[in-house]
Amino acid sequence: MNITQSPRSADLRHRLQAFMAEHLYPIEQELYLAAERLGPWEIYPYIDDLKQRARAEGLWNLFLPAAHGPDGLSNVEYAPLCEQMGRSLFAPEIFNCSAPDTGNMETLLLFGTDEQKGCYLKPLLEGQTRSAFAMTEPEVASSDATNIASQIRRDGDEYVINGRKWYTTGATDPRCAFFIFMGRTGDADTDRHKAQSMILVPRDAAGVRVVRALPVLGFYGVPDRSAEVVFEDVRVPATNILLGEGRGFEIAQGRLGPGRIHHCMRLIGLSERVLERMCRRASERVAFGSPLSEQSVTLERIAQARILIDQARLLTMRAAWMMDTVGNKAARQEIAMIKVAAPAMAQQVVDWAIQLFGGGGTNNDHFLAAAFATARLLRLADGPDEVHRNQIAKLELRRHASNNGELSGSRATGLTLAEADAVASASLWPAPVRGPQRGQAA
Repeated sequence: MNITQSPRSADLRHRLQAFMAEHLYPIEQELYLAAERLGPWEIYPYIDDLKQRARAEGLWNLFLPAAHGPDGLSNVEYAPLCEQMGRSLFAPEIFNCSAPDTGNMETLLLFGTDEQKGCYLKPLLEGQTRSAFAMTEPEVASSDATNIASQIRRDGDEYVINGRKWYTTGATDPRCAFFIFMGRTGDADTDRHKAQSMILVPRDAAGVRVVRALPVLGFYGVPDRSAEVVFEDVRVPATNILLGEGRGFEIAQGRLGPGRIHHCMRLIGLSERVLERMCRRASERVAFGSPLSEQSVTLERIAQARILIDQARLLTMRAAWMMDTVGNKAARQEIAMIKVAAPAMAQQVVDWAIQLFGGGGTNNDHFLAAAFATARLLRLADGPDEVHRNQIAKLELRRHASNNGELSGSRATGLTLAEADAVASASLWPAPVRGPQRGQAA
């Protein structure tokens, strides 16, 4: 496994660090206050100016894969940059690397027609628009995507769309130009993995209604502009279908693999920043006659946080390397593993930091409340922990089912009676030889 950072990746990370130190960290508190004051329906101050500055400095669309052009990065190259951007919840948008736009842009790059790319992808790449991804539904268990009940029905040269979605990230942003909408095109007899399709829906299409903004543990807008959206007899051109009817699951797998690794690396960056704050706070605070940094519970938690972060990073970098070398499908177990490990790690590290900061950890003075909401959210977004664990276990069982346990020393069947007798006779305490029992001939 080669996860050495390339010179280009190292240079970009250094430039990101310098940009964030000079332009973002000094105004971060103002941005949180603006998000609280303006809510999820407005554009926050400074963001557009910072986006222009980032683009001028060449820190733009860093997520673009190497397969899509000479300036693209491999997953191993991009992962450290994603970690750096993850240190602030505002950073990804500034560098045009935020969800769900990156996933939607990659979807269009992979599966879009030239017409779709010109209409929807180009403005996103330029930072002129935002987008949303409409999949989860309030009336079904959407962790099983075959349950998706929204309808996409062909009517001549158009599709008619009906459905109710929620936790649709990006829908409240005034710059949101379109949704990628997942719904059923198949009937009851269609293979359940070929019944779903994805289609492009303009935000201003007749029949699209954003019902309400949805908070994430009380936060609106940051860390997520979630919303409930209703689509009522929405008509779009038939040319808006992505890849073709029944290809929704195929698109989802191509879209979600990179998105999951991006989330995980951002969480690692967030956790690193939280651990730094823990260390500084522990050194500054004195309780019961000694600094917190000298008390055993604090030392244990700082040490364990360091271990957990590095474990998650190495696991994530392995997944990135596998995605680069053998592809997303072959790396699906590793991707599922990081999607379980990284959010759980981040949630634990932030929880320890909140405990260390005391009451101040429960407000957002130190960004810990927003960090906790982010980590907890990502144990659900892009698939809940339980779904990923099930996939990990099934792949593990399948892997061992194809191996000969005798050759690997991992036989799990019990001993035969003959084997048990042999073990007994060779053991330290073999069964004693007894004479004839009552009723038996001598």
